[in-house]
Amino acid sequence: MESYMNSREILKDKKRIVIKIGSSSLTHSSTGKINLTKLEKLVRILTDLKNSGKEVILVSSGAIAVGRNKTHITDFENTTLAEKQAFAAIGQAQLMMIYQKLFAEYGQTAAQVLMTKFTIMNNLSRKNAENTFEELLKLGAIPIVNENDTVSTYEIEFGDNDRLSAMVSAVVGADLLILLSDIDGLYTDDPNSNPDAEFIDIVPEITDEFLNMGKATSGSNVGTGGMSAKLAAAKIATESGADMVISNGNDLMNIYRIINGENCGTLFLSHKNENFYLMDYIEE
Repeated sequence: MESYMNSREILKDKKRIVIKIGSSSLTHSSTGKINLTKLEKLVRILTDLKNSGKEVILVSSGAIAVGRNKTHITDFENTTLAEKQAFAAIGQAQLMMIYQKLFAEYGQTAAQVLMTKFTIMNNLSRKNAENTFEELLKLGAIPIVNENDTVSTYEIEFGDNDRLSAMVSAVVGADLLILLSDIDGLYTDDPNSNPDAEFIDIVPEITDEFLNMGKATSGSNVGTGGMSAKLAAAKIATESGADMVISNGNDLMNIYRIINGENCGTLFLSHKNENFYLMDYIEE
């Protein structure tokens, strides 16, 4: 127990933090429209973290969901790839416009960074991305990252921002990755279908047993990442040298609780792989 508490305590000293928020945490479940109250609160919290001396990078989902809502198309299951790309083009512009406006109200500069897995796969592009992040953080900006779904194809069908956020963490050398989702953390089974599923407070190291707990399901119809994606992200993040926490994005104050060392969400302890090479974690 003492070791466990110490693990939470070290989160207070994290300097460079990547925070990923899912589509379901940014939109109203009944309408699919942007939840402006939550978005404003998120922006306020991130700005406050930045004001406290932290370096913050936000990986934000929501572009496709927001764009779909603007077109009034409700049959999302049967939409084509081209339609999803169009949704992303419409939604990303609107989402960034709102982010820029809200961050400006708190005197904080935000920057848009759109990436695909090919940005990571190409050595030059990956280095350029690293340099861009470093310069943005040096300038005091908060980068807002999303997959470039408008021009990518593989990412829309199989990708997710959980893994993207872990890759961003690895590229920038983050100390901590926080995944805000529609679930409290990692369970031994899906708590939505199994009432006996037990919550897991801490994962010292990701073994095959933990990876097998992941299921490609999600409680949201606007996101792409289930628990299997989050565990894959955890493996990337922890082996690159970052601690990671999965927590419920319905209560954004969980961000403060995590960084204050409170018992919130599932903590995956950093287990740095000295031979870590990001390309080894990219699915072809």
